[in-house]
Amino acid sequence: MKETNSKELTVIIVDDEELARRGLAMRLEEVSGLEILEQCQNAREALDAINKHEPDLAFLDIQMPGMSGFELIGEIQGDIMPMIVFVTAFDEFAVAAFNVHAVDYLLKPVESDRLKEAINKAQQLKIQRKTLGEKQKLLELAVSLTGKSSDAIGVLLESGEDLVEQPDQLAIKDGTTLTLVPVKDIDWIDAAGDYMCVHAKGETHIMRTTMKELEARLAPSIFQRVHRSTIVNLLRVEKISSHINGEFHLILNGGISLKMSRSYKNKVKHFFRE
Repeated sequence: MKETNSKELTVIIVDDEELARRGLAMRLEEVSGLEILEQCQNAREALDAINKHEPDLAFLDIQMPGMSGFELIGEIQGDIMPMIVFVTAFDEFAVAAFNVHAVDYLLKPVESDRLKEAINKAQQLKIQRKTLGEKQKLLELAVSLTGKSSDAIGVLLESGEDLVEQPDQLAIKDGTTLTLVPVKDIDWIDAAGDYMCVHAKGETHIMRTTMKELEARLAPSIFQRVHRSTIVNLLRVEKISSHINGEFHLILNGGISLKMSRSYKNKVKHFFRE
């Protein structure tokens, strides 16, 4: 599936009145970052469209022949439930609308400012949902890699504090120069022959040691081996990316991409829908 900007919204319009559908569509087409996938004249068509497209947002009329907007919501599968903005000529359904967690409730004829406000709410909610989803994936990753409980890792990810004792600094000797690198500043470590490259705050420090020795010195609740030659600071991971060739990559703060080896890939592939 194509990755889209978090502020972009895919939309369906559901209304039994053709003029209402066309009028709303014309106004939405003027909004950048918004794609109308389908216009539906009843709830059955809308249900098919939602199952087919899995849109971000549905502009939904309430009173329609056959099945009302509220009844439609009860038919939608939970994992593909779009955000809902009700568009109706009747104000008496407002309380019920917000009881089903509608993003907004617009009265016909819809005012431009209110329409913009509803779209902005939906964009912000999409961003929040994406952020929460990424946090959950990272929590599951940390649990898989470390074997610690989700509660313990949750505390770690929220506070940034370590759960086990570890040295505060790594002493890296380069000729006659000794550099003390704070462990909390380390982003990732990779091997280069008999040397280790310690990447911290945009700088690379070279030290003569083995991956196994470094791994033993660093707290496994934060630093995990994700490849034969790579150790990563889990607190630097922003998201997990799956590629079309079956590979998995960890994306760190700043956009650095680290490949996971096959043995670790099996621990995270269940985080992604096929």
